[in-house]
Amino acid sequence: MLQLPLWKRIIIWGLCALGLLTALPNAFYSRAERHNDAVTAAERAGFETEAQAADRALWPSWLPSNLVNLGLDLRGGAHLLAEVQVADVYKARMDALWPEMRRALADARGDIGGIRRAPSDPAELRIQIEKPEAMAKAVEVANGLASNVISLTGVGQKDLDVTAEGNELIVRLSEAERAATDDRTMQQSLEIIRRRVDEVGTREPTIQRQGTERILIQVPGIGSASELKSLIGTTAQLTFQPVVGRGTDGNAIAKPGTQILPSIDEKGVFYTLEDTPVVTGEELTDARPDFDQNGRPAVSFRFNPTGARKFGDYTAANVGQLFAIVLDNEVISAPRINQHIPGGSGIITGNFTVETSTNLAVLLRAGALPAKMNFLEERTIGPELGQDSIDAGRIAAVVGFVAVVAFMIASYGLFGVFATVALTLNMAMIFGILSTIGATLTLPGIAGIVLTIGMAVDVLIFERIREELRTAKGPARAIELGYEKAMSAIVDANITTLLTALILFFLGSGPVKGFAVTLVVGLVTSVFTAIYVTRAMVVAWYDRKRPKTITV
Repeated sequence: MLQLPLWKRIIIWGLCALGLLTALPNAFYSRAERHNDAVTAAERAGFETEAQAADRALWPSWLPSNLVNLGLDLRGGAHLLAEVQVADVYKARMDALWPEMRRALADARGDIGGIRRAPSDPAELRIQIEKPEAMAKAVEVANGLASNVISLTGVGQKDLDVTAEGNELIVRLSEAERAATDDRTMQQSLEIIRRRVDEVGTREPTIQRQGTERILIQVPGIGSASELKSLIGTTAQLTFQPVVGRGTDGNAIAKPGTQILPSIDEKGVFYTLEDTPVVTGEELTDARPDFDQNGRPAVSFRFNPTGARKFGDYTAANVGQLFAIVLDNEVISAPRINQHIPGGSGIITGNFTVETSTNLAVLLRAGALPAKMNFLEERTIGPELGQDSIDAGRIAAVVGFVAVVAFMIASYGLFGVFATVALTLNMAMIFGILSTIGATLTLPGIAGIVLTIGMAVDVLIFERIREELRTAKGPARAIELGYEKAMSAIVDANITTLLTALILFFLGSGPVKGFAVTLVVGLVTSVFTAIYVTRAMVVAWYDRKRPKTITV
């Protein structure tokens, strides 16, 4: 007998209602998006403006508000391909190694004589030895500073490669250490870029490694590629350094232990600073846009306990002196220390706007990039082009939907109407699931949805019912056998397609993954609607009408 237990009906229609409810915000995309942005901005700032309150009221808070994120090709945005200058890290390693190497060799001065650093390639350290005959001793001392490579592929290898050439000791990073350093540099760059982009609140950026030294960055919704470059292109290396002097001659020769850097705010002004900073941005724990006592945009900051102690001790001992705040070798502010500043917090003032103070806070909070980046490719995709893609995808989906509906109703009559209702619920459930998981919809993703429309209406069930009507004793038995015997073919076909989609997802990237995600979601929902939703409708119709014969 054709029956469906009450609990199954409740689950089936409950899931359909849940799918419709979670897909609903996408029908009012701009209103729900403004509501979400207002809520996020208020939570981040800790207060809510009148404009944010008005935007928040555009969508009821008791309804789901998750949206399907639009990809770069649909929303518009910026595309960058950056090359990380990993050689900068080699140079920094050699510069940091020199003081330690100098102390170690100085302890063996009686054997090797005097030493001095010689000009060399940035990726190596060359040290001239006064007594070349003692070079073996110098190599032994240098090798004593080497440590094990920290990587899975470099187990048992040392991080330094020490050789001799004439009277020069040559120190380089070993091949294993270079590979490990490159990997760490790329991973750190990826993480810092992701932090900086996430701070701006953009939706579903694509940030991934390409090759050995390149990073692909695609950010939907951002104004232009130049805006994205200004956000992530700076290394944001912050230092707080003592001021030795102030002048207007940028070509002056700095004394040993000092450096001359230009001022950002004061045109033509140069500051002479001590080389060694008091504290660095690595000891910074927080930075936020703020306003100074005159109501001008500024950036407030806070150090960790170590940085707070250094900062407090220095300000206590140098009241009345200038203290330079340096960002990427430019003095952004050089305030006078008026009093001891305990607690490790302060404020950076300068010729800021609200936008520049916000961007600076983002850069400082995200941390410093380990190396500079060269941008090999940059593109700005306007929202008009994205809207054209959305319109084209919408037309394709509507045409496909209408064609399928017309075919099903013409071929199967009332059962075709049931299939049409199930197809509509299928589309709603697809968008509901994509919204819930925070998926990003791209143009290939739309293609996956259009393909799902064609595959969703499974004619196997109705054709099987037709066959059973010729042999079964009545319509109820024919319908029941039709669903039972078509099940294996439906599951087999969809599992095969599912495996293909999973392979595309795990081996593909970018647009291919977008296509695979919508295809997988579409397969799951189409099996559910084809087998369970249409059956629930057929059972409800049959219980009410009790027809003696049916025509499929």
